[in-house]
Amino acid sequence: MYFLIQSTIYSDPDHYKIFEALEELNIDYKVINILPTADKIDFETDRKDIFVYGSVTIARLAKQHSDWVPGSFYGGNHLYEIYSQHYGENLLNHKVSVQTISEELSWKKGEEKFIKPYNEAKIFTGKVFTESEWKDFVFEKLENQANRITADSLIQISEAKRTIKEARLWIVGGEIVDSGYYQLHEEAPFEENVSRDGLNFAKEMIQLFNLEKAFVMDICLTDEGWKIVEINGINSSGFYPNTNVKSVIKALNIYFSN
Repeated sequence: MYFLIQSTIYSDPDHYKIFEALEELNIDYKVINILPTADKIDFETDRKDIFVYGSVTIARLAKQHSDWVPGSFYGGNHLYEIYSQHYGENLLNHKVSVQTISEELSWKKGEEKFIKPYNEAKIFTGKVFTESEWKDFVFEKLENQANRITADSLIQISEAKRTIKEARLWIVGGEIVDSGYYQLHEEAPFEENVSRDGLNFAKEMIQLFNLEKAFVMDICLTDEGWKIVEINGINSSGFYPNTNVKSVIKALNIYFSN
């Protein structure tokens, strides 16, 4: 398989690991630069066995090349409105509302809300906001012309919930090929590897709905048990320091080369 890699992902300090993995595995790849404002991928090749990796921009633009296999998994079942129908109450944020970022939100005294982008996952990082934090955030982002956030950008709002530990799972061909915690809160004892009950929960969710041939699932432990935090596209999901990038790339190459 041929990997088409975006040159620099500023928000991901571990991006360089993909080049080390490709070199070690002796897999063909090409590095290209894509501006956030690009409307196409300026790259020509006779190969069709292409997998793209980088920002949401390259993942989105690669969908224009329907002959690239596997190409990009952008969109489709990754939309909350689709996968929520299958995972239901297994989602951390099952009950959500969707509106534009410029619309006013109703706040109770001392309330916190979890707010994230709805259909453009990388325009900002979803997190818990207080009323004042959110209003300051919106004002700053709408005034800043350097980002891709506009008054019409859609956001997803839900109740803020307590999580104990959170992990990222890389899934290829219905199998978990790598997993690792990216957040352990104070009450959680240190664990080097994701617990068996967390992995078993994820396997049950994959059996319930194997969303795509390759995707990323973030899960968390709560007071009510394990939940899915969100689903991410594998073409633009970032690596954490403990991600075994070589295992992920090897699994992708083997699965899609058969």
